Amino acid sequence: MFQIGELVVYGSTGVCRVEEISGLNQPGEDREKRYYRLRPLWQDGVIYAPVDSRKVSIRPVISREEAEAIIHRMPDIPAAACRGGTAQALAQQYQSAVRDGGHEALIEIMKAIRRKQGLAEAKNRRLGMVDERYMKQAERLLYGELAAALEIPYDGVENYIAARLEKEAESAGAGA
Repeated sequence: MFQIGELVVYGSTGVCRVEEISGLNQPGEDREKRYYRLRPLWQDGVIYAPVDSRKVSIRPVISREEAEAIIHRMPDIPAAACRGGTAQALAQQYQSAVRDGGHEALIEIMKAIRRKQGLAEAKNRRLGMVDERYMKQAERLLYGELAAALEIPYDGVENYIAARLEKEAESAGAGA
């Protein structure tokens, strides 16, 4: 069981703080059943999640060391192969990656969408709505957890990643 004040990752919502653990005072609700009251860090709202829920995953935020290891592996993670011939098929593929919540799956999707964005811009076109929506969601999930783990502001994550990867590339070049 998580503790009050602890940061957790709740399903596809992302990082939340556990504000309270209590029963719900709603008619027809089991008074013995315990719920987390979660407050998302990067969006508005409150979530009441059963402590024993099996429907939506809830897990601790990764450690600083795990966050640094993910950033270190980023250059080696390939872009996802976009298999969607239709917008609906593409959305299903992206939704699967987002629902899984795996860091590598999110990075794969982000890389694939960025590649598509570059191709679209080269043709003076815009990225499709499905791509834009899932890019924002993947960034919110990945950058939100990295921000929490590294204890940096959410809007500083992209620059932090770029600086770390540049520093690693320089170190690798100096050692060659």
